[in-house]
Amino acid sequence: MRADVLPQELIRAKRDGQALSPEAIRTLVDGLADGSLSDAQVGALAMAIFLNGMDTAETVALTEAIRDSGEVLAWADLDLSGPVLDKHSTGGVGDLVSLVLGPWIAACGGHVPMISGRGLGHTGGTLDKLAAIPGYSVTPDIATFRRLVREVGVAIIGQTGELAPADKRLYAVRDVTATVESLPLIVSSILGKKLACGLDALVMDVKTGSGAFMPTPEKSRELAEAIAAVASRAGTPTTALVTDMSQPLASCAGNAVEVREAIRLLTGDGGDGRLLRVTRELAGELLLAGGLAADRDAARARLDRALASGAAAERFARMVAGLGGPHDLLEHPDRHLPAAPVQLAAHAERAGIVQRLDTRALGLAVVALGGGRRAPEERIDPAVGLSDIAAIGEAVDGERPLAVVQAASRTAAERAARQVRQAMTVGEDAATPPTLIQDVIRREVP
Repeated sequence: MRADVLPQELIRAKRDGQALSPEAIRTLVDGLADGSLSDAQVGALAMAIFLNGMDTAETVALTEAIRDSGEVLAWADLDLSGPVLDKHSTGGVGDLVSLVLGPWIAACGGHVPMISGRGLGHTGGTLDKLAAIPGYSVTPDIATFRRLVREVGVAIIGQTGELAPADKRLYAVRDVTATVESLPLIVSSILGKKLACGLDALVMDVKTGSGAFMPTPEKSRELAEAIAAVASRAGTPTTALVTDMSQPLASCAGNAVEVREAIRLLTGDGGDGRLLRVTRELAGELLLAGGLAADRDAARARLDRALASGAAAERFARMVAGLGGPHDLLEHPDRHLPAAPVQLAAHAERAGIVQRLDTRALGLAVVALGGGRRAPEERIDPAVGLSDIAAIGEAVDGERPLAVVQAASRTAAERAARQVRQAMTVGEDAATPPTLIQDVIRREVP
């Protein structure tokens, strides 16, 4: 289909199941960005794509057009000392990987310009966690962002109006037209923003399980395959990991509580749990893709040195201070991070072993406490959440609770405790959690 025809004719072609040319797709995306495409036309286009799909070539073209709809960051003029690397997750409960991975990669010689988002539905957002740090600016000017990426090696901020503006408009229309769950629209939305950051390599963490965005393992793998294929064909080598979200990744969920957990891990007090294992695997893939390690063993060794030496923690501290946060957050987290006035242990009705969790329900319990949004304009209480969440296979009894609720009031705490008990199944049998890292998909630029 030629691009020099009316937008409605391009929409008609997709409605009728035809493949659109890259020129036609760019014409439509330009209309998204400059406003010449009406909301009705955007909704019709989104529904046509939802119903008829897009092949890989179309999805690549849509991704590249969204990427190019605004500013595409370039780093050559800064003479960076290492590769530009980034990570993205499809979201989960207790998933604070970005807070740890960005500084960790920076301590190993990479540069991480991470554009993150706020929470959606039952999942927590990286920006909401960082907003729990007093003074931390998630919307600095581009000059500050670039300076920190050069000098510190990492800066985690929110999407600016200059990056991928077509996606912002398209997503807003998808949200109210029941077209969010479309693979090409999901892939192009994620990658359009990420690739606008001028990356040398990307790693994706695609979740599967009861707390995941995609409903089945098959759908999660399909998304991981599509992201890796489209990103690499758009010029960015990409690795996608399919990881388990049948239980929270960390033993906590909330905003300030997750920042505390990130600090514990970065300062060497986080043990060797699921959070550290997933973060190390994602970080190792980035070191390999960026040429910062010769093989997997060398990548792990370099990461372990950066964590044990305190170099990763130091990068986190410099990033926080550089974006307006306190200079002594690592030394005195409780002085700066808010704490909920009510803590209530949620005990199981009988002693036993945790068999399974409804991770989505736990996330929604945090939202109900005020730790997430049910509407875009809602304010978040950064102090509330869940801590000390028991894992699948762990024994619980009168001493070991299912979780500890962090709440603003006793009433809210008791309601959340009931939700926790309903979300966690306890029995007598031994239980083994699903495999943590279920698949790894690597794609080079063709």
